[in-house]
Amino acid sequence: MFNFLHTFLPQPILISFGPITIHWYGLFIVSGILAAFYIMMSLADFYDIDKNDIVDIGFWIVVFGIIGARLYHVGLEWQYYVANPLNIIKIWNGGLAIHGAIIAGVITAYYLVKKYEIDFWKLAAIAAPGVAIGQAIGRWGNYFNQELYGLPTSLPWGIPIDTINKVPGYLDYAYFHPTFLYESIGNLLIFIVLISVHAWMIKKNKQEKSNFINVICLYLILYSILRFCTEIIRIDYTPEMAGLRFPQIMSLILLIFAIILAVIYKKKSHPREGLKKL
Repeated sequence: MFNFLHTFLPQPILISFGPITIHWYGLFIVSGILAAFYIMMSLADFYDIDKNDIVDIGFWIVVFGIIGARLYHVGLEWQYYVANPLNIIKIWNGGLAIHGAIIAGVITAYYLVKKYEIDFWKLAAIAAPGVAIGQAIGRWGNYFNQELYGLPTSLPWGIPIDTINKVPGYLDYAYFHPTFLYESIGNLLIFIVLISVHAWMIKKNKQEKSNFINVICLYLILYSILRFCTEIIRIDYTPEMAGLRFPQIMSLILLIFAIILAVIYKKKSHPREGLKKL
């Protein structure tokens, strides 16, 4: 595979006939969403959640998640989109930020679970491994769009980038770090960890709220660390603050939030014993 990545120059369009054009990016995004749905519906059986409810809630999470992901991306590159407003709707060219999708998805789920009478933490916990595998698949869309790559490299798995897609200042370099691949592999490993935790919970019948929250926190912690690290070598434009790229700042915020959330609910599930009565 590494030799293939090193020699193959991907093109964004999968197939085109007449007015219809299918992009690789769209194919991988849709494939990732379908994989996430499959994982969620498979887990729903074990947690007594109606699959029809998963489909209904999942549909709106996907819709608003994509909107949130796009708005987040547009906000990061506001100057470009002010000058090119029509490009805002061209999501097939890339530009879906996972942090925006997570925020929008959480807000959407929070309001919908009341209608379907599903515990929010349980729903979020079964969604977490689905999100991870969806990200692992979806990142390959960035590869075919030749975007979000890293610093120049001489490693045998470095990927070639067409001149038109090279970041200014790096035109003389031939190969770049495939950060899409690093994140895809990382998300696949996160998925394996999360689905293994679910398997343990199902086998041991551990369905306490604290366990569902731990799954959510585990995803946020692992992905935040992964994303923070891959951002170190990425060279695409993003706002910076205090020497950190904005996705790194968001990753730190989510990491701290997850740790605090896990600690709070650990204390609630294991309260300290009071003084013994005389």
